[in-house]
Amino acid sequence: MVDRGGNHAEAPALRLSDVVRTYGPVRAVDGVSFDVAAGEFVALLGPNGAGKSTLFQLLSGLFTADSGRIEVMGHDMSRDPVPALAGLGIVFQQPTLDLELTVVGNLQFHAGLHGIARGEANRRIERELARLGLTEAARKKAATLSGGNRRRVELARALLHEPKILLMDEATVGLDPASRVDLRKTLLALRRERGVAVLWSTHLCEEVDDADRVIVLHRGKILKDCPPAELMATTGKRSIEDAFLSLTEPKMAAA
Repeated sequence: MVDRGGNHAEAPALRLSDVVRTYGPVRAVDGVSFDVAAGEFVALLGPNGAGKSTLFQLLSGLFTADSGRIEVMGHDMSRDPVPALAGLGIVFQQPTLDLELTVVGNLQFHAGLHGIARGEANRRIERELARLGLTEAARKKAATLSGGNRRRVELARALLHEPKILLMDEATVGLDPASRVDLRKTLLALRRERGVAVLWSTHLCEEVDDADRVIVLHRGKILKDCPPAELMATTGKRSIEDAFLSLTEPKMAAA
């Protein structure tokens, strides 16, 4: 928990408190509150239009909340954005690599934006590429890589400044099933090895089985926040998909 006296030692990696974001009459994010602890893997599960992308735009500082509070490692996103954003590594839903640059070129550019000295940047780049099995691709143009390897480069880029939490926004969109599984396994391993917290946004129920917690988001509101097994138990369903549909389908029908 955050020490309100200013000590951040016990702060969660990420904390949202009653966060609201509206677009005209639409409450895209409607009073959302949750914590993500250091080293925790939390899946944000919701159908298209649930508010996941809006929430990630708020978390990444692209937009500001109408009300509520977002903290990264105890730093208030609105009052102290520089250290808050420094604690985040982000992989967006849409690909963001410069396809005409090499893998190393993409990573060096990102390191420069974070003020990492060239020598240190090269050491970190070498480490992350080795960790993600991309060493042989280092001098290749990003345009020549498979979709799965491009995602790995984006993950390496997100890790260069050694963030405390990774935001993965529908990061498996466009990937084949094997690449989707591989990416998730990589993140679970990173969570264990480095204590990095992960907030994984998805609309695919099969991607949340290994999460520590599943947050079901629908129409901007949290419907459930619990471990996957508890989600099934409390809904009386035998699968994550059935539990998810039991929570969201009636509300869709009522629209």
